[in-house]
Amino acid sequence: MDKLHSTFVEGDRWKYLTNGLKNTLIITFFAVILGMVLGFLIAIVRSSHDKTGKMKILNFFAKIYLTVIRGTPVMVQLLIIYYVIFASVRIDKMFVGILAFGLNSAAYVAEIVRSGIMSIDNGQFEAGASLGLNYRKTMFYIIMPQAFKNVLPALGNECIVLLKETSVAGYIALEDLTKGGDIIRSVTYEAFLPLIAVALIYLVIVMFMTYLVSRLERRLAKSDRG
Repeated sequence: MDKLHSTFVEGDRWKYLTNGLKNTLIITFFAVILGMVLGFLIAIVRSSHDKTGKMKILNFFAKIYLTVIRGTPVMVQLLIIYYVIFASVRIDKMFVGILAFGLNSAAYVAEIVRSGIMSIDNGQFEAGASLGLNYRKTMFYIIMPQAFKNVLPALGNECIVLLKETSVAGYIALEDLTKGGDIIRSVTYEAFLPLIAVALIYLVIVMFMTYLVSRLERRLAKSDRG
């Protein structure tokens, strides 16, 4: 109890964890949105090219983007965006974190969604055409809902991975959850309690996200049976 008091209560050091948690959740939330939107768009471009041969130029740039992002560590991407791309301007570190993690996540989301789209039988496209739908409407109303159900577990896992990847945000002096625990450790010279606290908070969040994904999976499965 004395160690808990000296580690977290004295000097209101627990606020480093709460402030860090708030920043981590903000970064994760907006990075997930950015990653999903951009990832779905890239997936549509890539799958449309694979099925129709169109969008060659967009597909070319999409492949370069995927190769670069998936081939380099997210920490290096974060440092490049902050210290190279935005080196000459004053910019909010939170925005840099959201941008870096969102762009990184988009590359993985794109391949996940593309695999889901490509797994849908071509007969579904023919069914859409027989109903008088063009390719865009067929993709939006018929293909994407089925693909989303197929890749939902993988998308949920990507969100969890993204949450944990934000732990490197401290490299640009952004006070996320991990950085908050490290600040407490550097002040108190006590490593065990702050780092265990950080690990437990991440664990609780991941368990909650896993629960939400499983609930959504069951609801989608129930709607299929209905």
